[in-house]
Amino acid sequence: MAQNKNAQIRYKTLERCFSNIYKKYFINDLIKHCSGVLTDYYVTETTISRRQILADINFMRSEAGFDAPIESYKDGKKVFYRYSNPKFSILKSPLSPSELNSLNEAIETLSRINNLPGFDWVIAMQTKLNSGIIQYKNQRQIISFEDNEFLKGIDFLNPLYQNIINNQSLDIKYKSFISDQEKVLVVSPYYLKQYNNRWFLFGYNNHLNKIQNLALDRIINIKPSKAEYKICEINFDEYFSDIIGVSNEESKEPVDITIELSENIIPYINSKPLHGSQRIIGNVLYLKVKLNYELESLILSYGENMYILQPKELKLVIKDRIDKIKLADSAVGNIFKTNI
Repeated sequence: MAQNKNAQIRYKTLERCFSNIYKKYFINDLIKHCSGVLTDYYVTETTISRRQILADINFMRSEAGFDAPIESYKDGKKVFYRYSNPKFSILKSPLSPSELNSLNEAIETLSRINNLPGFDWVIAMQTKLNSGIIQYKNQRQIISFEDNEFLKGIDFLNPLYQNIINNQSLDIKYKSFISDQEKVLVVSPYYLKQYNNRWFLFGYNNHLNKIQNLALDRIINIKPSKAEYKICEINFDEYFSDIIGVSNEESKEPVDITIELSENIIPYINSKPLHGSQRIIGNVLYLKVKLNYELESLILSYGENMYILQPKELKLVIKDRIDKIKLADSAVGNIFKTNI
């Protein structure tokens, strides 16, 4: 277990306790809380000692640490800990020289592997780290990345990753977009995928006896399950090869899709292909993929610049969705007319 990472998790966990003005955290509470967070993070039983917690408090208080205003308050014979200033945050503290050096070392390490096959993502990571350091030093932002800082469920990303590595089945409390009811799903987690700036977990649902994708922002909590883990037999490169997005009905077959393009978007579609099967001949786009919701949404996002020639099934689905949009617009218009 990386000690630096372990310490950072403890400091952030302790901060949440110290910032909470509604609950008293005694030393045993801090031990239990930190141990629980680390256990969830590393997916292995982790216990933090009293001595370690006290050392963390002293470090956080110190100038070498975060100069945190941690006060101890007597409550009978016991003592609880809290920030004297609840608005204080270690995340707002300036980076120390050693932390900046660590970031620079990380960038140097990344630069050595960015030309290796399968490590194309390193270039974006390297640029992102560099931009963070430059902005920190100069207080000037010169590059922006497409991140959703309000995205829910991102805290589950690493625990799920660790559970996949350790072949640990999970009880996942989940609330789908189409239901008001929470359900507990027994899942063998296999794969994590980001699409359209959201994260999805793919795994085997023990009740449905099939692969299912779950949006991380709809997960409420996860716990290790006593159910037997079903070993993954899927090649996910192949699994995603016939679809756009994340919805894959395995019973469906890819179909030939033909779309007429307006002249102005042909260069854009050429430079940013919709799918690996894409071919453009003249002003006609050819794809071979499964029909799914993400394909429909992608076509609709181009508006009048795409005209579906075939298959008929896709034309009807898109027409139906456009008609519903028109009805919605009409309803909104009627509301405005009523209010005027």
